[in-house]
Amino acid sequence: MKIGVLASQGAFIEHIAAIEKLDIEALPVRLPGELKGVDGLILPGGESTTISKLMNAYDLMSEVGALAKNGMPLFGTCAGMIMMAKKISGNGAVSLELMDITVRRNAFGRQVDSFETEIVIAALGKQPFHAVFIRAPLIEQVEKDVEVLAKLPDKTIVAVRQGNLLATAFHPELTNDLRFHQYFVDIVKGKRK
Repeated sequence: MKIGVLASQGAFIEHIAAIEKLDIEALPVRLPGELKGVDGLILPGGESTTISKLMNAYDLMSEVGALAKNGMPLFGTCAGMIMMAKKISGNGAVSLELMDITVRRNAFGRQVDSFETEIVIAALGKQPFHAVFIRAPLIEQVEKDVEVLAKLPDKTIVAVRQGNLLATAFHPELTNDLRFHQYFVDIVKGKRK
């Protein structure tokens, strides 16, 4: 099994390290040809406008979109979640338009408003997950086919799944907790229906 990590910009090195700790091969993906043989793809956090421009410049938008629509599992974190959303409120940002969610960029404020908190995610077990939010988006709306995996105490949705698509507003790659990456690997393996 091979997991690709979009390496255009953002926290891709940390995602590669997390996948490798699970004894799974992880590959940086910068060009369409590097998607060959990849069983799943992670879209990391970073800056969504920059990521979309780089994906367009290197002809990755249509290729990644087609692979996801044909069943390839994708995991988007922070900006990666924005890239997967069908709708981005209050912004004309370009996305892959894959998940039936509406997101708002930088919803929690500026860099100085970044925060960390413990959240319970039933799909990962009883132990709370330490979530790192950095200029994070939030999910304003989900359609009926989207499973909500996690909310903050104020009911803000911060993690979702829709079939082979997984997305978080936070950065699991910036913690030592590998449960979210394992969850994604299990989706790729077909263990988590």
